[in-house]
Formats: sequence, structure tokens, C-alpha cells
Amino acid sequence: MPMSDSVLAALIAGTATLSASFLQFRSALLRDRGQPGSAAKRKTRLLRIVFFVIVGAAVASGFYLSQWLTNGERVASAALQKELQSRIAEVTKTTAELEATRASERSEIETGVLRRIGAEGVAVLATVAACHGPAAAGTPPADPAPAGTNVPRPACSEAEAVPVTLCATIPASATVTEVALFSRLADSDTPWDSSRFLPGQEAGQARFAEKYSEGTPESGTRQVCQGFAHWSADHARTVRVVVRYSL
Repeated sequence: MPMSDSVLAALIAGTATLSASFLQFRSALLRDRGQPGSAAKRKTRLLRIVFFVIVGAAVASGFYLSQWLTNGERVASAALQKELQSRIAEVTKTTAELEATRASERSEIETGVLRRIGAEGVAVLATVAACHGPAAAGTPPADPAPAGTNVPRPACSEAEAVPVTLCATIPASATVTEVALFSRLADSDTPWDSSRFLPGQEAGQARFAEKYSEGTPESGTRQVCQGFAHWSADHARTVRVVVRYSL
């Protein structure tokens, strides 16, 4: 803590007074040594008392001055600590507000992206191979066909088709607004818009299930699944499912 000018002046004045008193007392002692009698002794005793009083006052003044300085340092230290704690609390509050703002902005951005994806739709694509009839894995016919002759593949029925399931992952809190179904021959370039199916509709020895199913929400998401069956033995099919949702 810096010492003020008044305190410094008081210290200098006190030191000078104490030094002057000591010099005066010493001079008086030297003068009184050559003067006999009880008067000289009384005067010497009085000077000693005055000197000790001055010394005691100087010691007391120094003690109280040190206490004042120490108390001032404690007050300044407490004020500094209080201000530091206030600054730390302010910084902590500002940091928390920034984190909350960032989290809010991040959440808004993520929600906006998910809404855009939901409007466009989550697409799932799969290729289903041609169906193999019950005789495909059996014994070849007794009379093989001549070389170069196309042998028809064994036909399949819908009951013999192996169904596939296509699943799209969406947010757990989303509401399904549409499940669009598409299917075309695997080697076809037909636009998807022209290859749309209705749930339960049979076309080209293929059929989608009448209803889609939803999985149990897990880790903030859930699955929307659609079944498909294909029993044509002549060609494979490409299947596409588009799930649209809202938040």
C-alpha cells in the first residue's frame, strides 16, 4: 500500500523530534556533571523522565502507525479479493451465457437441417434379385435342351418370394407425413416419378406391403420400414422408398 505524504511527513517529524530530544538530553547531562548539588540531580532526573516519555511516545506512535499500515493493507487486500471474485463471477456468467447461446444456435441449425431433410425425404435404395423357382436348385431335366436353345427359368409364385425390408432413419420426435414407394427393372432408365407404386399394389410380379412399420425410438432416432416382395424369375428390380417427415 503506498504511503501518503502526510504519514511520511509525520514519520520524518517524529524521527527529528526524537533525535533532537536525545541530543538535548545528552547535552544537559554533560552540563550538569560539573554542577554539584541536589538541584542538578533533580534536573537530570526530570530530563530523564522527559526523555523516556518521548521515547515511549515514539514507540507507541510507531506501533499504532504499523497497525494502521497493516490494517490498510488488509483492507486493500480484501477489496482486491472482492473485486477479483466479482470479475471471476462475471467471466463465469459471460461464459455460461455464451455456451447457452452457442447451444441454442447449434440446436436451431440442426433443427433447420433436419426439417429440410424431412421436406426432401430420406431415401433408401435396394436391388432385389430375380426369384429362383423351387426347381432351380433341384435335379436338371432328363432331356437336356439342344445347345443354343433358351431354357425358361422356373416360375415363382408370390408365396415363394423372399420379402425384403427397407428402413429409413428419422428423428424420434418427427411425424411421418409421407412414405413414397418406387420400383423399376434393375436395368431400366425409367424416371422414378413414373415408377411409383401404391401400398399393396401388385405390378410386374412385385408388391409393396400395405402398411409401413415404425421401430422403437433409440438414441434420438427411430426407423420407418417398408416391406417389398418380388417373384419375377426373369429380371431383378430396383426398389426405392422415400420417407418424408415434419418437426
